[in-house]
Amino acid sequence: MSSVIASPVEIRTSPEEVPSIPPWFAEVVVLARYFTQQGYLDAISQRVRLARGRAGTFDVLDFVAILLGYAVSGEPTLEAFFDRLAPFAHPFMALFGRDQLPHRSTLSRFLADIDSPCRDALRQLFQDDLLHHGCVDAQLGGFLDRLGQRLMVFDVDGTRQAARQRALAHSPDLPVVQRRMDTVCAPGYLGRKRGEVVRTRTTVLQAHTQEWLGTFSSPGNGEYALELEAACHVISAYLAARTMQPSQALLRLDGLYGTIGLLARIQPFKLGFLTRGRDYQLLDHPTVQARLQQPCDLRVTHLESQVQRELFDVGFIADWLPERPEVVISYRVLLTRRTAPTDPALITVGKLRGEHVYELFLTSHPASSLPVATVLELYQHRGSFEQVLSDEDVEQDPDRWCSRTPCGQEFWQILNQWVWNVRLRLGQMAQPQPLRWTAWEPAPTAACETNPAGATSPPIVEEPASAALSTSGPAPQPPSVDDLVPTYGPLVLSQPWAKARRRFSAQDFILHGDDTLTCPAGKALRPRERRRLPNGDLRVLYAAKAHDCRTCAQAGACLGRGASGDQPRRVSGVRRVNGWQVPLPAPSELPVAALVEQQDAQEVRVLQWGDSGGRRVRRNLVAQLRRQQVTITSRGIEPTTVSAEAKPQVCSRAERAHRRRSWANRLARNACGETTLHWSVMVPGIPSALAAYLGLPSVPAP
Repeated sequence: MSSVIASPVEIRTSPEEVPSIPPWFAEVVVLARYFTQQGYLDAISQRVRLARGRAGTFDVLDFVAILLGYAVSGEPTLEAFFDRLAPFAHPFMALFGRDQLPHRSTLSRFLADIDSPCRDALRQLFQDDLLHHGCVDAQLGGFLDRLGQRLMVFDVDGTRQAARQRALAHSPDLPVVQRRMDTVCAPGYLGRKRGEVVRTRTTVLQAHTQEWLGTFSSPGNGEYALELEAACHVISAYLAARTMQPSQALLRLDGLYGTIGLLARIQPFKLGFLTRGRDYQLLDHPTVQARLQQPCDLRVTHLESQVQRELFDVGFIADWLPERPEVVISYRVLLTRRTAPTDPALITVGKLRGEHVYELFLTSHPASSLPVATVLELYQHRGSFEQVLSDEDVEQDPDRWCSRTPCGQEFWQILNQWVWNVRLRLGQMAQPQPLRWTAWEPAPTAACETNPAGATSPPIVEEPASAALSTSGPAPQPPSVDDLVPTYGPLVLSQPWAKARRRFSAQDFILHGDDTLTCPAGKALRPRERRRLPNGDLRVLYAAKAHDCRTCAQAGACLGRGASGDQPRRVSGVRRVNGWQVPLPAPSELPVAALVEQQDAQEVRVLQWGDSGGRRVRRNLVAQLRRQQVTITSRGIEPTTVSAEAKPQVCSRAERAHRRRSWANRLARNACGETTLHWSVMVPGIPSALAAYLGLPSVPAP
């Protein structure tokens, strides 16, 4: 006989539903308290305004509360978030001082109505919070160069989100195809993402604290030149708030920004930069060719691939923009050279010339500050920025589609970055993490140094190596004709030639001071190519975006009859040569004796990198809050607020006449009133320091 052992566990069921509190509710409580304590809920209600027709009961603050909760929750879709929140809608909205929870379709209509002033007002509040409550002083970290100067590294780059679109039939008996993603996406580089259209989001990160400084997005490949200028504005304000000089910034950029035209947009802000160059015509520069004929400054070996590279420090080169000869740009050029593989398909980055592959790097810092090997290592350290973007996708996924309008989607992404920064701030309050300092490399010695692979290498040359620099020799010769730089006149657009085809000519386009054209439909054309003509003149070719031409109502009058818009409109112009001028001396073109004297007067320091463990800070806070048992109880309505007899509702004449409501009346429609149910929320596991920072009482758990 088998003996039946009684189970020590008694299982009972009940037909009544008792929903479980979402694990992210504790973090929403802390986040709502922070926004209330710092006064940002009031600031949003007063400064972030949106005039909407038939707005109903809800105001901007109601939808901001929902989006903050959605960003914290990590739910995959808005539908899943609303389903999980439904049993606790009233206490959730009460945390933000609001009464009713809007329906998710109401949220979609709100995001579709957001305009640029509303989005920019939210972005300004986000930046104000960063400037006044972000990391300061010792928490900032930094990179200490050879001169002991503290540099602040900022990463600027884009991330992409693709959208899938079905293939639809086109025929005269079918309605015109209408795509929901046409306003927010456009064809572009997908970047290993599946889809047909894409949206690019440019992000700005402080590399030492992992604080987001801003997000700027555009359809397709994005307006990366304008977004770079916006990033420079934000970085300049960030440095000024911390009493730091613009020269202490180091913008770490990828090859997308490695052209002279884009570096010229950074120059007015006086910010330092380090970027991979993509204009490989610079390899034909006489100074570069002369430097390549000399021995390299250093040989380094990649630890994983064991690929050996030769490093050449060319020094500073002064250049002019062809369309703006008065703008002089000085930058330091560094080259790496390696042996080309047998299969050219294996070359993923660099330029193949003969038997070698060259990589080009441009920076604004001299060799006395950043040696040649440090420049390469700093750029390769840019991979940490890719890791932060990966963490952002895992923890919050801000690129998930929340709205199908440009301003609505960017409104959601700004709030996502705000939540990220608040998590860092509160995590430091809960569990303070000391700043981590890492010795980047030891100070140079008189003897040769050792590269990462362990082999000895020649000493790093602290001054730009150039055959033209010599302590003795013949006096400098006057510049030859080949050394002169041309100056150009204003742009002259092409004359009409296609009257028979009845399409717009180049004369119908308007030239602006920022070197852009505007078509008759109001779309922008930007320079895509510049060609030097045999007589020395410069031909500039402008082109529009394919998405603008494809969706333009005047495409037939601009591109010609039967044009589909897949090939955008192009317009060309010519800048005539006015004269020739002598190049200005570059900053590195000083006598060697003067360079040596400057370096001897400065003490060479050890390179150090200081940062904080941002991932640990964020994830420790989230894990701590999500494993707590939150209790929500209703306390009922105060007896003094309950009336024995219902009073008749008396409306004003303005309400009776349905006149426009003031901003205060709009905000008060869904505010918590005297008859609103009161709630008590108990969140255990909050450290005393964090509770004191948020102004919350700390009591023992029941």
